[in-house]
Formats: sequence, structure tokens, C-alpha cells
Amino acid sequence: MESSVRVRFAPSPTGYLHIGGLRTALYGYLVARSHGGRFILRIEDTDQARFVGDAEEDIADCLAWTGLTPDEGPSVGGEAGPYRQSERKDIYRAYADRLLASGHAYYAFDTPAELEAMRSGPEAAVGYDSAHRMRMCNSLTLSASEVEARLARGDAHVIRLRTPEKGSVGFEDQVRGRVEIPVSSIDDQVLVKSDGMPTYHLANVVDDHLMGITHVIRGEEWLSSTPKHILLYEALGWRPPVMAHLPLILSPGGGKLSKRHAERQGIPVSVRQYRSAGYEPEALVNFLAFLGWNPGTDAEVFSLEELAQAFTLERVGTSGARFSLEKLNWFNQQHLRRLQPGEFLLRLRPTLDRCGLVASDEYILRVAALVGERIHRTEDMATTYMYFFSDPESYDEKGVRRRWKADSPHLVAAYAQSLATAEPFAEAELEAALRSIAAQEGVGAGRLIHPVRLAVSGTTAGPSLFSMLEVLGRDTCVRRLERALATIDA
Repeated sequence: MESSVRVRFAPSPTGYLHIGGLRTALYGYLVARSHGGRFILRIEDTDQARFVGDAEEDIADCLAWTGLTPDEGPSVGGEAGPYRQSERKDIYRAYADRLLASGHAYYAFDTPAELEAMRSGPEAAVGYDSAHRMRMCNSLTLSASEVEARLARGDAHVIRLRTPEKGSVGFEDQVRGRVEIPVSSIDDQVLVKSDGMPTYHLANVVDDHLMGITHVIRGEEWLSSTPKHILLYEALGWRPPVMAHLPLILSPGGGKLSKRHAERQGIPVSVRQYRSAGYEPEALVNFLAFLGWNPGTDAEVFSLEELAQAFTLERVGTSGARFSLEKLNWFNQQHLRRLQPGEFLLRLRPTLDRCGLVASDEYILRVAALVGERIHRTEDMATTYMYFFSDPESYDEKGVRRRWKADSPHLVAAYAQSLATAEPFAEAELEAALRSIAAQEGVGAGRLIHPVRLAVSGTTAGPSLFSMLEVLGRDTCVRRLERALATIDA
């Protein structure tokens, strides 16, 4: 039997998908999958002023890339659609009228100037609430005939929630436990804007009910809105879904990982940036899962399927989780190691093609077998290990000063000559040849190993020198050694 659990991810297309948004989607997806339920994508596009044309496409692409495939949504359909709020305007108006008829909402005709005066006058109000509504221009203070006349004239107005005058609103949060908010801190939130579009609050509650959403999983920043939603559920006679508010993602130095703070610390904030930077989707998902949750064991590396089996909301913490690029790089490295050679090749090819690096599949796999344990991202093959695909254009200056000695040209020339005739051109023979030359010249092997590595790779660090030489091949090694002899000054 199919589970009745239904979880939605409801982003606004006001920008490209943020990594915090992806974590919210992930947790919702995991709750749905762990219960055999359904994961729904809903686009909350009521904020037309901040609408970004290709944001919805970006959201869909990022979810597909990370494997968080919706069971229902704008592109896949479903019985609860439409799944864009801009296409559900008439639905919201019907429920706004219902709230007006029951006395849980009212018309407000206040002008911007009047609202500003309310907030800045001698008796300034924090919000439009039960303590101040009777001083304002609304259907609670105007006669019924005046209200009808204003509506008939088309006077600008909004529809506001009428909050209780006393008491509190409480609910059980799956992450934070019991939450109780006094109604004195809840304002009369706008439900329908002057342009006729619903606000987030009304549309969110109506959609969650009509779509049969059982679990609302969202960021901590929405916690203050939940009492308003509970009041709406009660006013409409509906049972609220299970609520779970996730902890903040913090920057490495503390504080919310806002776009401004992230950019200042060199941390990408949109999912597409991580994709462009060469991170694996499995690694990003695994990393984000651990920003606020842990499995209760020492295990850290999980596939999406393994996360779905292990995940529970009970193990989501309340404290903010610090973002760490170093930890993400570690996860990426672990997931690259999990790939089979053929899959690794498929992941790596686009990076090499983008950088114009040409090599056969067989050669790429040989390089990967040699440096795979050192790679954190596929991009590393086109940066740190570019020397496997093209001759170095320069040599590490510090390395030259430390490793290229007065006798290096003589030693390197001798080794280049031995490589030209080495048979077979294999690791053991290449090492034996180098050590033989070092012994003949009365120097330690390191006196030759370091300048040779510098000459063939341009750097002083990397995998086993002799394994590297074998993979590069005779012609490449001899050519690079001769070029270094002609280029590097001791």
C-alpha cells in the first residue's frame, strides 16, 4: 500500500537555487522516501516583483542533477496541480472570501502614508495588530455601506488576517519540540495583496491542505510565520500538517551563510556554482545531509538511497551547522573513489573537453588509477594534474630555487639519455636506471629525483615519480627533460 506521507519543496523563483534550499529539498525528499511517500515540487511565484525568468528552470535542473526527482510538479504533472501558484489565483480568492465571511479576515484600505504614520507616529506600532487595527482604515472601523462603496469604486485594498486579541498559538515541531507564541507578537498579516495576488501565507496554507501535504519541512527563518499559518488552519477548519524547522547553515566564521557573507569568504551559494566547479552531486547531497543531521553512528559516506534508509527528523539538531569547503572536498573525494572506472571516465570527460585536453580513454584511466586517491574534484585533473595532458609551460619558482642545483643539468641529461634506451619503459626499470646514475655520480637518489620531477611536471609534488614517468611515456619524458635543460637556469 502506498504511504500517505506527502512532502513538498516549495521554492520561489526569485533567484538560482541556494544550497540552503537544496538542503531543505533533500530533507523533504528523504522523509518522503523513508516512508514510501511522495515528493512534490511546487513553485511559489506570487512575488512577481522579484521574479527571475530562468529561476524555475534552474530549480528543476538542480533537483534532477542531484537525483531529488519530484513525483509531482510543474513538469511531471499530478492530480493536485497546477503546481505553480500563479496558476491558482482563483483558488486562493475563494478561501479569502471564506475567511472574510467567517470574520477571520477583513478588508484594509490604508494608504502607504497612513501605514507609515502608524509605524512612526507618537504611538508607533511594531505591526498592524489587534492593538492598532481599530485606529486604521479597514472594514472593522468603517460602516458596511462605506466598505461596499470603496470596493465598488475599486479603491486599493488588501485583505488581512484577524488575529485573536489574547492567548497564544502553539504547535509541536519535529525538530524543536513544543513552540508557543503569544498572539500579542503576531500581526494581522496581509493575505491578499492590492494586486489581487495572495501572499505567501495564504497560498502556502491553502496549497498544503489541498495538495494533502502531511509534513512541512522548511528553514528556521520560517518559524516566526508558523503561528500565522496555524491560525489560518484553525480559521479554515483544517488540521495542520507536521511541522519541522531546520537549523541554519552557518558560515565558517559563524552567522547565517548569507550570499554577501559567503561571497566574502569565497564560498559559492548557488547549486549551479558547485556543479560548474566540478563537485559530484552525490557528494554535495551527502555533505548537505550532515549539515544539521547525523545518523547516530561513525558512518559518513552515504549514497542518496542509503541516506533515505538512515534519515529521521528525530536526529536533526537545533543548533546551526557550520559550512566547510574542506569537508565538502573530502566528501567529494570519497564519492569519486566510489565510482567504477567507466563512470569516473564519464564524469571526467566534460571537464577535459571544456579545457581542451585531448587523451584516449585508456590513457585517462591510467592517470586516474595513479592520482585518483589525491583528487578532490574532477577539476583537479585539468589543474593540479594538467601536466599529464600537456607539457608544463613554467616551473615552480620555489622548487627551482630549492631543487635545481649546479649539478642538476649534468644529472638530468644523463637520465634523459638512459630513458631514451630503457627497456621496458616501466616503473621498476626507470627507478633502477636513476639509482644507477646517482650511484655512479656519488650522490643520493634525491639529488636526481627532485629535478627530474620538476622537469617533467613543472611542480615538486605528485604521485610516485617512476609511475608517473611510465604513464607519461618515453617520448614525452625525454622531450620534457630536454626542454627543462634548455630552459631552467641553476
